[in-house]
Amino acid sequence: MRTFEALKFALAKLPVTPQRFESGAPRRDKRGDERDRAHRVGRALHLAYGPSGGEAQDGCAGRPEPVGWPGDVAVISRKELFGRPRWKNAFASQHKDRRYYELVEDTLHPEFEYLYFAVNDRRGETRAIQPFFILDLDILAGLRARFGTLVDAVRRRWPRFMVVRTMMVGCVAGEGHIDGDDEPTRATVGRLLARSIVQHARGRRARLIVLKEFPRRYRAALAPFAESGFVRIPSMPQTQLDVAFDSFEDYFQRALKSDTRRKLLKKFKAAERASIEMSVVADIAPFIDEIYELYSQVYDRSTLQFEHLTKEYFHRLSVSMADRSRFFLWRRDGIIVAFCNCMAYRGTLFIEYLGLDYSVALRLHLYHYVFRDLVRWAIANGYQSIQNGSLNYDPKLHFRHRLDPLDLYVKHTSGILNAALRWALPWLEPTRHDRTLRKFSNYHELWD
Repeated sequence: MRTFEALKFALAKLPVTPQRFESGAPRRDKRGDERDRAHRVGRALHLAYGPSGGEAQDGCAGRPEPVGWPGDVAVISRKELFGRPRWKNAFASQHKDRRYYELVEDTLHPEFEYLYFAVNDRRGETRAIQPFFILDLDILAGLRARFGTLVDAVRRRWPRFMVVRTMMVGCVAGEGHIDGDDEPTRATVGRLLARSIVQHARGRRARLIVLKEFPRRYRAALAPFAESGFVRIPSMPQTQLDVAFDSFEDYFQRALKSDTRRKLLKKFKAAERASIEMSVVADIAPFIDEIYELYSQVYDRSTLQFEHLTKEYFHRLSVSMADRSRFFLWRRDGIIVAFCNCMAYRGTLFIEYLGLDYSVALRLHLYHYVFRDLVRWAIANGYQSIQNGSLNYDPKLHFRHRLDPLDLYVKHTSGILNAALRWALPWLEPTRHDRTLRKFSNYHELWD
């Protein structure tokens, strides 16, 4: 009965255009009229139920609706999240699945407000979960090294000068991904989020909305954001290295230029003379103090600083995601002088965070030695590619990495201020000022 009533309602909504028969034109036969009626019935079902074409029959009540399902977007908390069956499979196709988002919320930035978009279909079933967080974004954070005194003086008078309450969609520590089981679902998620996100941001008193570091492959799914006033700009890209070789020596000879090989051999010998040994561990707890000191040294030396991790983050990662997390340690005379946190998933080794003892790192060329050992380990264990993080692009260029672009989508809830952002951000984004990036063969993909 519901199907019949909905069908009548949809048919009533269809525009009826009188059929015109001009002189000399052949009139439709009865068969053509039947095809026309069938077409109108199909359109009616489409409007009533989407492309699925009607209610599920007995025995098919759980059939998922295909792309085109109408729905809504609700904001839910961590507590409400666990009542949604979808969360168990959220981001299942990514190396950082829903477990990673849980440990990030538990171990990083307690001052942030962590929330989730539940993207629901018509029946109220949650089809995708999209994490986001609310923070006070310091627009001048990148200028404090040069103008910190001036900024502090201004903020003594106006404490929130150039501090904007911001809604960031994505992951606090890492790139963002769109949840969904397939591309059509992710496209629908992007469309529904773009349609409602400004309203949700205003409800949370956020003036700025940022989709944080989404890989290039999501541009089609996120196109509705660009169409609704967001400006897309490149973030500092990740890099990708093909390691489908028989051995490190095979990669070394076939992929690298002769000048690069000559320089690397000298650097490798410096570390080899120091008798540095590598090991791989799953439980990082016994070494947490040592590796965190090395991580902090790298973080403090970085000109562009991202999220600051905690000891608890590394420990939880080794426990909660032991099936994917790997910790590589390099020791000299029993003392850890370098470590690297990686994640291994579906043929790719993801290099996440690096730590170095700078009392010896530069002299022994530890960065290059670590790189060699990681490539050697990846090839020996059957991995096809290595994905590395942002920054430090010069050695990656010579190692024959390709850029793996990440995008930011930005919008201000004020129409006037958003117009100014759309004009200014493409000129202020950081990749324009990195000369090394321009030397990569696929640099154009940052924008294209």
